[in-house]
Amino acid sequence: MTTRTSARLALVTGAAQGIGAAVVRALARDGIRVAATDLNGPGLRAVAAELTGAGHEVHPVPLDVRDSAAVQNAVREIEGSLGPIDILVNVAGVLHVGPVLETTDDDWQAIFDVNAAGVFRLSRAVARAMVERRRGSIVTVASNAAGVPRMNMAAYAASKAAAAHFTRCLGLELAGHGIRCNVVSPGSTDTPMQRRMWTDGADAASTVAGRPELFKVGIPLGRIAEPEDVAAAVVFLASDSARHITMHDLYVDGGAALHA
Repeated sequence: MTTRTSARLALVTGAAQGIGAAVVRALARDGIRVAATDLNGPGLRAVAAELTGAGHEVHPVPLDVRDSAAVQNAVREIEGSLGPIDILVNVAGVLHVGPVLETTDDDWQAIFDVNAAGVFRLSRAVARAMVERRRGSIVTVASNAAGVPRMNMAAYAASKAAAAHFTRCLGLELAGHGIRCNVVSPGSTDTPMQRRMWTDGADAASTVAGRPELFKVGIPLGRIAEPEDVAAAVVFLASDSARHITMHDLYVDGGAALHA
């Protein structure tokens, strides 16, 4: 997907695999230089090598989004060496599955520290520079679970809801500075995180068909998303083609949330 954009540099978190890697590929193929960050060094370097070998400019930057000082330093170094960050895409995320009554304080803290606080740390650091330039686009990848209750996913769903609403609130604060902040909320997507939730070959089919015993409807379009489906939505919202869109939450879930 090619969209109209004046952006020159993007920073993408969670870039070593899944949706994050697909976003890096999509942006790079649109001619945008990418600073790709993740804790997974080998995966990050593999994505960067693949795209660099194809003639694109992707710079791997190992980063722990839980470390506020590291985030600030990384943003400062990226802008100092590569130039102004025009686009930030928050993808880094972790998943905890289990009943609330079996969720520990550490489980809760660990998931919020990445999924919600990580978005806050990156967005704050990048937006400070964007405000001075009076331009920029921030896109946070959340989840349709942020808007629809899910069995055994309360911590994950709550963290994604926090990230999504934070991004919309940030969008309201930054709109006067010419900065747009939007959310993309995927449903079930064929990523390593999704596959870790499946226990057998029938799980993919049941995800599409629905799980009444878990009060979970199926996917009306009859397919599980590919990471590229989500990346296309991210690239659109980050681009000049969406110049009059901010504080929006775009569901990319094949209709699974019934837009509740």
